[in-house]
Amino acid sequence: MPPFNLSLEADLIHRYSKDIQDFWQAQVTKGHFISADQIKIAYASAINPESEHTVVISSGRIEGLIKYKEVIFDLFNNGYSVFIHDHRGQGHSGRLLSNSHKGYVGTFDDYVEDFQQFMQLHVLPHTQQSGYSKPKLLCHSMGGAIGALYLLQYTSDFDDVVFSAPMFGIVAPLPELMTRAIINIGCALNRALKSEPWYFVGLGNYRSVDFKKNTLTNSAIRYGLFRQEYEAFPEVQLGGPTFHWLQQAVIAMNKIKDNAYKIENACLILQAGADSVVDNKQQKRVAHQMPNTDFMIIDQAKHELLLESDQFRLPSMNAVLKHFKTC
Repeated sequence: MPPFNLSLEADLIHRYSKDIQDFWQAQVTKGHFISADQIKIAYASAINPESEHTVVISSGRIEGLIKYKEVIFDLFNNGYSVFIHDHRGQGHSGRLLSNSHKGYVGTFDDYVEDFQQFMQLHVLPHTQQSGYSKPKLLCHSMGGAIGALYLLQYTSDFDDVVFSAPMFGIVAPLPELMTRAIINIGCALNRALKSEPWYFVGLGNYRSVDFKKNTLTNSAIRYGLFRQEYEAFPEVQLGGPTFHWLQQAVIAMNKIKDNAYKIENACLILQAGADSVVDNKQQKRVAHQMPNTDFMIIDQAKHELLLESDQFRLPSMNAVLKHFKTC
């Protein structure tokens, strides 16, 4: 199989400011639709006229589609049309609370229903009109949890799937039972006082973290570009999760654990070996329940495999593209 066409850190600063930004302006169409409960959902698409295959991206918590410019550029240059939307409450999509920095969702089912509406309005009409095969799904982190829930409910929309560091469990500062007790008590107190949802203990509004303190990537270049985009578009900034979001995340992850055996799509799970954001042990347990799944560890990589330094990103992206090519 020939090598894939991927961007490299050595020329990324120049390529990002020129080639990738030019691509974003010339090839990417941006828009929005209104969800069933009247929330604006932002999306973008890059239609490759020479492609017969489509990739849909389900992004992680705090992420917006502008964070995926390099990923979309690479997928497009390897022969794919690409679709992505910003999950409600983050990115350019509508926020749900008066403090737009608070991470909140009513239930993870809302994420799934937005995703399904996006598929029905934009993705599936494109693939059906073009005579393409079913689209492929690329999920990262929280987007992996949303993707898994989607596959459980809408089983036939996708053929093959890649989960990058999926959120099937969260690394907590305290033992699991104690953490869940704190979340449930916080939610109960919050509801009793009838105020806007509270941040989880110790969390607050968006702040830019110095690269040396970041837990997401080893790539100073890619981390800097991500932060640069978020400073240029402050409306996409998001702070920490609320008690309520965490409670709903636990419910969603439990549902995935209990039903993972029903996900029969051809799947690849990429695990970041040095991940300190999601729980790798829970991730592996879920992977073992999925009947048609390959599992690959990117040793020593941090959480954001798709924005990691080349030594981790290249094997990750090559694995993604090889899975999509061969399935």
